[in-house]
Amino acid sequence: MAKKGKRYTQAAELIASAVEDAEGGLPLDTAADLIKKTARAKFDESVDIDIRLGVDPRHADQMVRGSVALPHGTGKDVRVLVLTNEGQQGDARDAGADLVGLDDFVDKIQNDGFTDFDVMIATPDVMPKIGRLGRVLGPRGLMPNPKSGTVTTDVAAAVKAVKSGQIDFRVDKTGIVHTSIGKSSFSTEQIHENALAFIKEIVRLRPAAAKGAYVKSVTLSTTMGPAVPVDRSVGASAAR
Repeated sequence: MAKKGKRYTQAAELIASAVEDAEGGLPLDTAADLIKKTARAKFDESVDIDIRLGVDPRHADQMVRGSVALPHGTGKDVRVLVLTNEGQQGDARDAGADLVGLDDFVDKIQNDGFTDFDVMIATPDVMPKIGRLGRVLGPRGLMPNPKSGTVTTDVAAAVKAVKSGQIDFRVDKTGIVHTSIGKSSFSTEQIHENALAFIKEIVRLRPAAAKGAYVKSVTLSTTMGPAVPVDRSVGASAAR
């Protein structure tokens, strides 16, 4: 087993001390503050959130998938590809899209495996051409989808939303939703508000078929740091 570094060990000890008397995890604002204190890498670490849900994603009626605009963005420069016909390509460029086109990018993705972008946005009329790219885009989570707002007739608005901090998410096969909600350089308040906005959207999307406890656990972590457990009752609070 690999030996943990000194920074990681110190961070883990600080977290263990904080949660020692906290049954079920820390309040979200306290966890956000602790994340700041334990981010000790020499680069601006990502702040991630993991939520374990009481759903079975094997059943379509228990799938949790959507998008949410984080109040303070993600702190990342998101590279956006827009596939649409010439009529809307100018609007996409004006809105800040990094890559814009159609047939040239479809061929590049299909034949060369091109995936040098973070989000793909497409208009409904070109989806028949994009459908055959699922084998390349699907495993990477890059396939545009109406539920996440990446298949739309208003590409300009979609580009602006993604660039300003909108993120897409989807529960994995183990029932966990994982995403980045900011950077360690964010203030405690920014991390807290981004996390709360994400949790609220997860709670809002609770499937009717989900029975029993819906939010089973919530943790915050940084790229190089240990996880901080959050009181899962934050899910009930977010629903109010």
